[in-house]
Amino acid sequence: MKIAILSRRPDLYSTRRLVEAAIARGHQADTIDTMRCYMNITSARPTIHYKGCELELYDAVIPRIGASVTFYGAAVVRQLEMMGVYCINDSVAITRARDKLRCLQLLSKKGIGLPITGFAHSLDEIKDLIKMVGGPPLVIKFLEGTQGIGVILVETTKAARSVLEAFLGLKVNIMVQEYIKDAAGADIRCFVVGGKVVAAMKRQAQTPEEFRSNLHRGGIATMEEITEEERNMAIRAAHIIGLNVAGVDIVRSNRGPLIMEVNASPGLEGIERTTGVNVADEIIQFLETTATSAEKENKEG
Repeated sequence: MKIAILSRRPDLYSTRRLVEAAIARGHQADTIDTMRCYMNITSARPTIHYKGCELELYDAVIPRIGASVTFYGAAVVRQLEMMGVYCINDSVAITRARDKLRCLQLLSKKGIGLPITGFAHSLDEIKDLIKMVGGPPLVIKFLEGTQGIGVILVETTKAARSVLEAFLGLKVNIMVQEYIKDAAGADIRCFVVGGKVVAAMKRQAQTPEEFRSNLHRGGIATMEEITEEERNMAIRAAHIIGLNVAGVDIVRSNRGPLIMEVNASPGLEGIERTTGVNVADEIIQFLETTATSAEKENKEG
């Protein structure tokens, strides 16, 4: 198979590992800079051009779309879909996952356990918004944040009002969530590929003062045995959002596991080094089966 990895940087660990795994299984694997692609949108024969030439047709694409380029990256993935190329995560699922509010609303509709979350536009609603999520301490999150950036823990009502007034006054989209004290600064990253959890790790904030467990924020990762309930929850969440490959973040609370986030471009470095699982190979194996099936369906159609 000819596989394209949509990534802005070929030197990133996740990109390199996917290329290595594809080549090890006998495939051609090319890294394509998403932002260097440009599109000819026509009903006759939609195409993508790349660095001055028409992009060759690939059998499958693995999108690694960063948060800062979601809009353009999703457009490139849509164009590839129009050209009949199989994308392991499609454009709709990527945009669903990247919009944190939409993601939580979809999971809520299906009865998935979530932290109590509030969203408002008006400064007049701050008092009730704080009350809605159980009062302080509470967490304020940027809807566009990633890797723990734009996530703030506020411990008093006065601080919560000040932060909310500042952000809403600046027209920044934020949501307010209850603080899950039982989690003690830890979460579980479940890596889902093709409807199964292939690896899981626990991420623990390094100090009591730091509640964010993200590895980019200095969190410590260890192998973790997950429960059947947590496994099924992660698989269901990925399915609801429409992702074949997903990083599902779960916290443990006194009312059971709760989903914090579903990531459409989860990093491979932390999960592979912590668990020893060859996650990149799992992704390529899944791609081999699904891309072949999709190609047969297109030919029959």
